[in-house]
Amino acid sequence: MSKSLPYSVKDVHYDNAKFRHRSPLKVLSQSLLTLNTKRNYASCSTGKFLILILFFGLACLMLMSRSPNDSSTNEKGKVTFVGGLRLGRLLRKPPRLPPRLSPDEGLLRSSSTNASNSDPKWAARQQSVKEAFDYAWSGYRKFSMGYDELMPISQRGVDGLGGLGATVVDALDTAMIMGLDNIVSEAGSWVEAHLLERISQKGQVNLFETTIRVLGGLLSAYHLSGGEQGTMNMTHSGPNPAVYLNVAKDLADRLLSAFKSSPTSVPFSDVILRDSIAHPAPGGMSSTAEVASVQLEFNYLSAISGDPKYSTEAMKVLAHIKTLPKTEGLVPIYISPDSGEFVGENIRLGSRGDSYYEYLIKVWLQQGAKFNSDFTYLHDMYIEAMKGVRHLLVRKSIPNGLVFVGELPYGPKGEFSPKMDHLVCFLPGTLALGATKGLTKEKALKENLLSFEDLENLKLAEDLAKACFEMYEVTATGLAPEIAYFHTEEYSEDGLEGGNKSSMYAKDIIIKHADRHNLLRPETVESLFVLFRITKDTKYRDQGWQIFEAFEKYTKVKTGGYTSLDDVTEVPPHRRDKMETFFLGETLKYLYLLFGDDSVIPLDKFVFNTEAHPLPIRTT
Repeated sequence: MSKSLPYSVKDVHYDNAKFRHRSPLKVLSQSLLTLNTKRNYASCSTGKFLILILFFGLACLMLMSRSPNDSSTNEKGKVTFVGGLRLGRLLRKPPRLPPRLSPDEGLLRSSSTNASNSDPKWAARQQSVKEAFDYAWSGYRKFSMGYDELMPISQRGVDGLGGLGATVVDALDTAMIMGLDNIVSEAGSWVEAHLLERISQKGQVNLFETTIRVLGGLLSAYHLSGGEQGTMNMTHSGPNPAVYLNVAKDLADRLLSAFKSSPTSVPFSDVILRDSIAHPAPGGMSSTAEVASVQLEFNYLSAISGDPKYSTEAMKVLAHIKTLPKTEGLVPIYISPDSGEFVGENIRLGSRGDSYYEYLIKVWLQQGAKFNSDFTYLHDMYIEAMKGVRHLLVRKSIPNGLVFVGELPYGPKGEFSPKMDHLVCFLPGTLALGATKGLTKEKALKENLLSFEDLENLKLAEDLAKACFEMYEVTATGLAPEIAYFHTEEYSEDGLEGGNKSSMYAKDIIIKHADRHNLLRPETVESLFVLFRITKDTKYRDQGWQIFEAFEKYTKVKTGGYTSLDDVTEVPPHRRDKMETFFLGETLKYLYLLFGDDSVIPLDKFVFNTEAHPLPIRTT
């Protein structure tokens, strides 16, 4: 439970009440109530003398207020005089002091006004995103149906994620949310007809990627199609929801071998599906983010299947990590399944580290933060880690002071690196969600739910979101590179700007040649979506629309689908020939929700897994 601020909103309400106008009737009634406790000054000689002085003073005031030209005129807009007395001056109310606002309420009121959810401009823009999704799906269906991913320029499919039709399952709940029943029917029918067979025949898959994309997609589709009796049903197309649940259970049973085969609580990274066996990755290490980012999915599967085995195995990982030594809550990006210990000292919130921190707060929220104390340790770990981020990883660029999160590749005693992956742009959304628990900032302030720590994290979220957006703004295409470096006192490189010379931050952001590709990633628009929902500041919608327009302009392929880019600093950019599954599963979903109504997948009722599949928060 959040602690109260030293100076709380309750104090603000008290201060404001002191200066609130009171009616004459209320003043009279209060005077009568207290009359019997006051001394009757008129009954003594001193009191009578004071009354005489009072009358004398009033007479002098009337004489001094006399106008040279007495008037009884009462024209509109002028003051009335009676016997030379300026009544407006005598009877006017004392000035009211302005209400005393906390700094956060002041910022809230000065932020951009929230556009109505029924605003036709945003409805039209949401429709544009919906049409883009339909276009992307049409290209996939035409050239690569059943393959993991589309190569839109080559007009063929490719299996890079184990051959489970990852795009079909990743896109399914997006189509449900958008109300595209024809796509829901196509994708759902494919799942019903083919996915169980694929799972039983396929070979090696990655535990993490398969869990977040395929298992997460199946579970979200189950919920959104009305699988849980008495809950929402966003579609009337596709198979019976039980189909999604049955396939999810079969897949998860095979994935459990990654946990059961390991000698510790840390699972192996790779699973042979057809044999239900697992083995470590080459080199023997697992990524910290990967082993710690499957819990939302396995927890929800246990809840709807009634079988606790999925949750039990997954939660052992986080309980184990709780016992390991950390650096101000921050952890290395590798962990050994054989020893159960962290390996190396590389600390970062980009690849292999990112979603560990995301799932700490989201699993706590999913498991019923308000009533379930069994998982309080996750919230504690998250808070400690965010303090560590602020202390060890946050810096400002020069010359214009963008706030960014860097890395410690050699641990806390090593040199700081001003490198920030685009993947780190998940963090603003996670910080905002962790601060308000999915409520709007206005409501959280009104109910006195924000601690000083929460307010610090919310401020950091907005600062980091600006840096993430400027990673787009500084390039010639208006699309972000995969990795950026920030100019600091200790680090600079010339000739590596993004190509947009008109950007105010052209000298703050450095983009190396090897890092200039764009994979249609979702992290920035994810954070814009969460921050808009929480702050109601329309700048986040405007920024999201600008990014969407750049995707439309430079990544859309005429024959169908969208493609990754090789270099965002050049126009026209060279195209890479790959449409990642997360473009349909995450990027377009978050943009659609950003421009839509808050009641669709509300943040205090759902958590999104790290592949943007919404799963319901426990209520009991």
